[in-house]
Amino acid sequence: MKPLITVISVNYNGFDLTCAMLDSLRRHVTSPLEIIVVDNGSARDEAALLRERYPDIDVLRSERNLGFAGGNNLGFSAATGDLLLLLNNDTEVEDDTLHYLCETLRDNPEIGAVCPKIRFFAPPRHIQFAGYTPLTRITLRNALVGFEAPDDGSFDTPHDTPYAHGAAMMIRREVLEKAGPMPEIYFLYYEELDWSVRIREQGWRIAYDPRCTVFHKESATTGQQSPLRSYYLTRNRLLFARRNLRGGTRLLSLAYQLCIAVPKAILSALAHGRRDLAKAAWRGAADFFTLKNKTA
Repeated sequence: MKPLITVISVNYNGFDLTCAMLDSLRRHVTSPLEIIVVDNGSARDEAALLRERYPDIDVLRSERNLGFAGGNNLGFSAATGDLLLLLNNDTEVEDDTLHYLCETLRDNPEIGAVCPKIRFFAPPRHIQFAGYTPLTRITLRNALVGFEAPDDGSFDTPHDTPYAHGAAMMIRREVLEKAGPMPEIYFLYYEELDWSVRIREQGWRIAYDPRCTVFHKESATTGQQSPLRSYYLTRNRLLFARRNLRGGTRLLSLAYQLCIAVPKAILSALAHGRRDLAKAAWRGAADFFTLKNKTA
């Protein structure tokens, strides 16, 4: 008997995107799916609209925005599948290849999570994700393997990756039970990197399987100059260092962020006339110190 896949997707004021994602699953995927959509505090009750259009799926409604991790964790609480696929609502599939992710987990019990190849939805449809490079020890910088490269076969070799990509990742149920839920303290950005550390600490590998492709509607430049992005990246990079580094490495990383990276970001924003970005970076650094339960 094939394992049941539970697809979990978080919707936030994205009804049309979510419908397009659901329709793509219906068109292309033949494996049995349990589908859970979490309406994560949308301004209108989009859960009711989704239930009306898709009566065969499970739609949960949160009256407030729980963040990316919180929304997925709410979905986890209702999932019954053996394999859990986190799928952004701004993605689509265009073929029946999700079963390859199942095969990777079935044939490799030491793998706890697997990600497909992720390509940008918009032309020229270059690669967004073919794995991650490790984070540098002090600066906490890394790169997306294959980012903006053409899908010419150069990234068609399966390999391990230190971190899973939150837009599309499949995990075993045991991973959720042993590594715990996604850390909700981040709210936005870095939560899947932190969770990947927890997964690897439990002894599992994280894999990239290029036989499956998911198309992501996020633009290569979307949100690059957003105060929201600047705030959470600044705060959460500090939070990640606090939670995952030890000893002198932690102190050096925090000092680097606070004394070099954050001032540089603020000065660069001001030089470009973006007081909003400078203020967001400052607030992100300041709010890091007021966060409670940083290691919870």
